[in-house]
Amino acid sequence: MGVLNVTSDSFSDGGLYLDYEAAVRRGRQMVAEGADVVDIGGESTRPGAGAVAPDEELRRVVPVVEALAGEVRVSIDTVKASVAHAALAAGATLLNDISSSLVAVAAAHGAGFVAMHCKGTPADMQLDPRYDDVVGEVRAFLERCVTDAHGAGVTEVYIDPGIGFGKSVRHNLQLLAALPELVATGAPVLVGTSRKSFIGHLGAGGSPDGRVGDIPPLGSHDRLEGSLASAVWAMACGAAVVRVHDVAATVQAARLLGEVAA
Repeated sequence: MGVLNVTSDSFSDGGLYLDYEAAVRRGRQMVAEGADVVDIGGESTRPGAGAVAPDEELRRVVPVVEALAGEVRVSIDTVKASVAHAALAAGATLLNDISSSLVAVAAAHGAGFVAMHCKGTPADMQLDPRYDDVVGEVRAFLERCVTDAHGAGVTEVYIDPGIGFGKSVRHNLQLLAALPELVATGAPVLVGTSRKSFIGHLGAGGSPDGRVGDIPPLGSHDRLEGSLASAVWAMACGAAVVRVHDVAATVQAARLLGEVAA
């Protein structure tokens, strides 16, 4: 799944694809590089991000969905029902919802649904995330989401542990280590670690028990190696989808892993 942020403030590529033509060009480039799905979002979900007005989010994403939907499977990344309805009507067939609250919208369109665990909102989720048992709590939440989605009539349901969404560095590592447990639930697992801050923190020598920002992290464009390592780990654990910025490099890694496992 290739990430296409039609935004001004995403943590890694904000502003690069806010222009319609640039967004469509990047989407087509990712298809050429081997993306099976292009995930289009018009509102940043980085830590501390502010909300985007529905009309502006619609203006950003719907024309890009329309342009790409005939060339690749398109996912819409949104927490707004109005945006989800419009994007699915425009040709998207997968709803990637970090709030896990829009299952009825997916059902209404016969679309697939990605349920993600997020503790808090982008505005506050990374302030001081705490769990008694991060793996158990995330697994239980996602299992409830699958049950609810199936009950609503959605047949294609993915679960995403929400790496970096209300999680410390240690929480992220614990969830990555527990991916086989999530895969064992029977629901296809989607993992998104690409270029995230915990990779920059660890890559710069930070402690797994330290807070992101305690040391100068690697910049978002210097996190390819860690992003690839985590994507390969996820695929080796049985994840069905990896959500990435660097499609060409990840496809190459996936092909190698596929040959090893064949």
